[in-house]
Amino acid sequence: MDFTYNENQKMIQTMVKDFADQHIRPKMMEWDEAQTFPVELFKKLGEIGLMGVLVPTAYGGSGFGYLEYVTAIESLSKVDPSVGLSMAAHNSLCTGHILQHASEEQKQKYLPKLATAEWIGAWGLTEPNTGSDAGNMRTVAERDGDYFVINGAKNFITHGKSGDVAVVIVRTGEKGDSHGMTAFIIEKDTPGFSAGRKENKLGMRASETTELIFDNCRVHKDQMIGEEGDGFIQAMKVLDGGRISIAALSLGIAKGAYECARDYAKERQQFNRPIADFQGISFKLADMYTKIEAAELLTMQAAAAKNAGKPVTRLSSKAKYYASEVCVEASTEAVQIFGGYGYTKDFPAEKFYRDSKLCTIGEGTSEIQKLVIARELLRN
Repeated sequence: MDFTYNENQKMIQTMVKDFADQHIRPKMMEWDEAQTFPVELFKKLGEIGLMGVLVPTAYGGSGFGYLEYVTAIESLSKVDPSVGLSMAAHNSLCTGHILQHASEEQKQKYLPKLATAEWIGAWGLTEPNTGSDAGNMRTVAERDGDYFVINGAKNFITHGKSGDVAVVIVRTGEKGDSHGMTAFIIEKDTPGFSAGRKENKLGMRASETTELIFDNCRVHKDQMIGEEGDGFIQAMKVLDGGRISIAALSLGIAKGAYECARDYAKERQQFNRPIADFQGISFKLADMYTKIEAAELLTMQAAAAKNAGKPVTRLSSKAKYYASEVCVEASTEAVQIFGGYGYTKDFPAEKFYRDSKLCTIGEGTSEIQKLVIARELLRN
């Protein structure tokens, strides 16, 4: 397969680099230290088309495919993974769920606002007691005439506080029933719907993560996505694509860590020689580079299959699993190559190191990815 960058991908790379130099690099450590979610930055990303990458132009989006989408996430994440994560969550999860499964009326109402970042989107599946075990969720919607009354809580929700609209999956049937969950679009000012505690995180600190609280939240049936009971099946399809975005995020982190470590190794002198001349360092760089190339091939393979409308469950899990593990390894080695300086905030390695770990956890842990891959391999 030929994964040579097309003209759109090259354009996106250049655009993101220029944007990041002007709008992200000067502020990213300030955002990180203060755990500030820079809403206005994402409005600017909306202006250049990166908050609706996959949304058709008819709804105000950029109308690109997954190859361009992967390139955009990777390019942002090489600079600040927090920004890459929030951009990916907005595109793949909230916007992606509406794009893939909502009615035409719902698409017309919400996609133009999401694609331009007039509205920031959130997506809620995880709960305090059900992470990987989503089938046993406790957030329940009970029917009351033309309305559903929702009670419960979601946690680890990206943009849970600052988001203007959320797609949430709640239980409308029995626990453990894959057809017992339903997806709803809920706007920020809906009575009974609020944000809870904001998480104080190790990394990805400029990407907001909070609880969502439902206290007798009344939602009209018109806000339901698809049919009652379809929510879990929809969510698994959304996550198939979302895992490609986490692979792209991982790829950006790994490349960012590798490039800063490579450049430092060529400049840092010890024993009157650049440390890159020493085998112990050069072999680290060789391993990082080779594994990053393999992760990129898996990610692009999954993206190409998604573009072609092919099944991607196994491909996206492979890409997400391998790329996320590689990004943790690459960022760890980057800190080691920097030595003592890698442990300080004056150099970029420590931030890549902190940010990388989320990639092996979010949108399905590495263990869940191996479970998915094994099931797909043994299906027949």
